Amino acid sequence: MTRPLPTDPADAFAELGRIKLGEVGLDDVLQRVAELAKRVLPTPVEASVTLVRGGTAHTAAFTNDLARDMDERQYAQGRGPCLDAATSGDVMSVPDLAVDDRWPDWGERGCKAGVGSSVSIGLPVQEAVVGALNVYARTPHAFDDDSVSVLETFAAYAAVALANAQLYDSTATLARQMQEAMANRAVIEQAKGILMAERRCSPAEAFAVLAKVSQDSNRKVRDVAQALVDRAARKSRA
Repeated sequence: MTRPLPTDPADAFAELGRIKLGEVGLDDVLQRVAELAKRVLPTPVEASVTLVRGGTAHTAAFTNDLARDMDERQYAQGRGPCLDAATSGDVMSVPDLAVDDRWPDWGERGCKAGVGSSVSIGLPVQEAVVGALNVYARTPHAFDDDSVSVLETFAAYAAVALANAQLYDSTATLARQMQEAMANRAVIEQAKGILMAERRCSPAEAFAVLAKVSQDSNRKVRDVAQALVDRAARKSRA
């Protein structure tokens, strides 16, 4: 099968810029990064994106199993070019896996899998999360200076997209948590009002009743409050 013509890097950069973070999730952004990285070079390659959180690395996106397996071999050993690129933010080039002696076990296993060369470029997503764009070729010396330059420029755009996606994802999570907290508070306030009316007690005393039932029944205060509100609603309909 004839390989499709490579995508012009400028078109790939523009495509990254068109990603609408409100319409796609972080995983989708990462997968798009990997696919575009595969398409910008004239040499047939496979690509992946490594993310490292709290010292734990995982492959968040990949274009085929070969790229994912090459990453995961490094995670198992705790060292390798994609991990070094992620933690340092530098470019880690392996022109020939057969002769590179920096990660001999990984290189040997890569050769057996049919990988000849690789490039990993650090993606400084944010303080808590770092990453790397990894590109693997089956032939040695597949990445010349121009190829590395294209990947570096692409990685810079990718890092911005990743950072924005990470920020959007974190902001959306925070918004959901705030909505849940507000809903919980509303239910608790309703339950307190019911108890105050039934027992002729103060707001503090009403909350103390909810807290004691919560402790005795090993349930959350919010769940106790919801049960009380539901019971009152059933009574009003009877």
